[in-house]
Amino acid sequence: MPELPEVETVANGVDARVRGQKIVRVWTSGKPQTFKSPETEIAETLTGARIERVKRVGKTIVMDLKKGNRATAGKKQVLRSAQDDNSNFSAQFLVHLGMTGRLLVSQAEVELPPHTHAVLSLADGREVRFVDPRRFGRLSVVTAEGGYQGPGVEPTTVTAEEFAGLFKGRKLAIKAALLNQSILHGVGNIYADESLFRAGIRPRKQAGKLTRAELGRLHTALQQVLAHAIELGGSSVSDYVDADGVRGFFQLEHKVYSRAGEACLDCGAGLKKIVVGGRTTVYCPACQR
Repeated sequence: MPELPEVETVANGVDARVRGQKIVRVWTSGKPQTFKSPETEIAETLTGARIERVKRVGKTIVMDLKKGNRATAGKKQVLRSAQDDNSNFSAQFLVHLGMTGRLLVSQAEVELPPHTHAVLSLADGREVRFVDPRRFGRLSVVTAEGGYQGPGVEPTTVTAEEFAGLFKGRKLAIKAALLNQSILHGVGNIYADESLFRAGIRPRKQAGKLTRAELGRLHTALQQVLAHAIELGGSSVSDYVDADGVRGFFQLEHKVYSRAGEACLDCGAGLKKIVVGGRTTVYCPACQR
């Protein structure tokens, strides 16, 4: 499943290509698994709206939309002024990529890929397409005051003090705590393993018993790993590609993820595989204590 760096890369790529464009037509596939909001509500909310911005919140791509000062969705009406502090949007289109979802920007004449479930036709003739073979992705619209905030704290901006406070008294293993989206949203299996390795912390250590020094190292490692992964366009270990269909490169930097049984790149010890919180986890028994 795409994690924070992959979702950030896709959101930034789509934003650079479609910000300011007007959505003139919306097509949806009718596959019910894909839609958290009714398809009619999605089409009504998006059609005629201008794309103000495309961003990431946790693992969700959020498209801020503006339709004058009034947006309608079903029977709901939401009023906003130009001075609104919430990015001046009337509504938001939420895209969760799931396991195999792709959000692509294409010319209209390019053949529609199989498993396309939504097409946003833009005023300039291009299309934003959501493609998802396994249909674990989800599409929805939000018109609530304040917009979509995500389930937890943003890991790229959380301070060291705030980060330490998130795990105080928690009995979860630190790997499971990092994956808990209600605590820290956006981090998944890849970046939890990579950050714990760089911080020298074993994944089964109880989160609430980590020292301030350990939490400080983990905070630094997590933010550095995420930033570097974003620079390299994310990790392409399965179906992930960016808005142009290009694979990322951070998988070439993986120290432990998916390398069980291989030699540690730092010390040469054999990397071990365990299960933590139901997730496959790889660590170095010599470097992580």
